[in-house]
Amino acid sequence: MTTYMIDKEFGHDDPAPPRGRLRRSVAESRARRERAAERKDALAAAIPYLAAVRAPSLPLGGTMGRDVSVASYNVHRWAGLNGVRAPDPARAGFVISELEADVIGLQEVLRPFDAEEDPLERLADALHLHLAFVATRVHRRGEIGNAILSRWPITSVFSLDLSFSRVEKRSAVAVEFASSEGPVAVVATHLALVDRTRSRQVKSILENPRLQGPVILLGDMNAWRNCKATRTLERELIGDEEMTWPRTFPAARPVLALDRVYARGARIERVAAHESPAARKASDHLPVIAQLRIEGNGNQDG
Repeated sequence: MTTYMIDKEFGHDDPAPPRGRLRRSVAESRARRERAAERKDALAAAIPYLAAVRAPSLPLGGTMGRDVSVASYNVHRWAGLNGVRAPDPARAGFVISELEADVIGLQEVLRPFDAEEDPLERLADALHLHLAFVATRVHRRGEIGNAILSRWPITSVFSLDLSFSRVEKRSAVAVEFASSEGPVAVVATHLALVDRTRSRQVKSILENPRLQGPVILLGDMNAWRNCKATRTLERELIGDEEMTWPRTFPAARPVLALDRVYARGARIERVAAHESPAARKASDHLPVIAQLRIEGNGNQDG
C-alpha cells in the first residue's frame, strides 16, 4: 500500500505515452526549430530592412510646426544599466514617456522573436505615437535596430545601409514629415566604434540624395573623442555656432557625450541630458533631448 501511494505521487503508474505520439512530438519540435532557424537566416541575409511601420490606434493628431522637441535614446536592448537583467521594455518605456518629446530616435531596440506582443509596438501604441523600425542585425533573441517614434504621421520612410565594416553591422532609419515649413526628414542611427568607419557613415548620410533638405539627425554617435566624423557633422550641420554636448554615458555617472542631436534647416535652441532617477537605471545611456526651431530653407541662420 505504501509503495503504491509513493508510486502514485510520482506518477509511476501513469501509462507511458505511445511511442508514435512521442516520435511525432519530437519531430514537430525539431521542425519548429528548423523553421525558426530558416527565418533567422533569411532575415539576416536581408539586413538592413524596414521591419515595422505603424500608426497608433488613437493618434494625437496635428502636424509639425516650427518649434519641435526631439530626443535620442540608446535603450540597450531593454536590459537596464549593466545589460545583465532580463529585457524589460516597460522600464525604458517609462523614461521615454518622461521625455514628452515630439520625435524620439531609439537605438539598440530589441524586438524579440518569441514575444506574444512586440514590446516596441506596444510602447508606441500606449504613448499614441507613430513608429518606424529598421533592423540592423538578427540577434539570438530577436531583431536589433533603430526606431523613430513620432506624434505626427510619417509620410515616407526608408533604411540606410551603413555597414562599411565586416565587424560591425550598422544602419539608420529615415522618415519624412509634412510640416508648416515644408517636408522635414529625421534620421535615427547608431554609428560605428571605429573612427574611419564612422567618418564614412557620416559622409553617406550627408550625401544621401533623399536627405538634402531640412534634416534632423538623432543618435548614438559614439563620439567618445573629437574625430573626423564629429568635425564633419559640426561643420555641416552646426556651422560656426558653439555647442556644448551633454554627457550621457555611462548613465549612472556620465563622462562621455555619445548621444547627440544635429540639424540642417533648423536651429538647435537648447540641448540637455535627461537625468531622472529612472533614466539612470533603465539603460547604460541617458537620453538627450533638444528644442529645435525649423527654418525650412535648409540653412542655419548665423
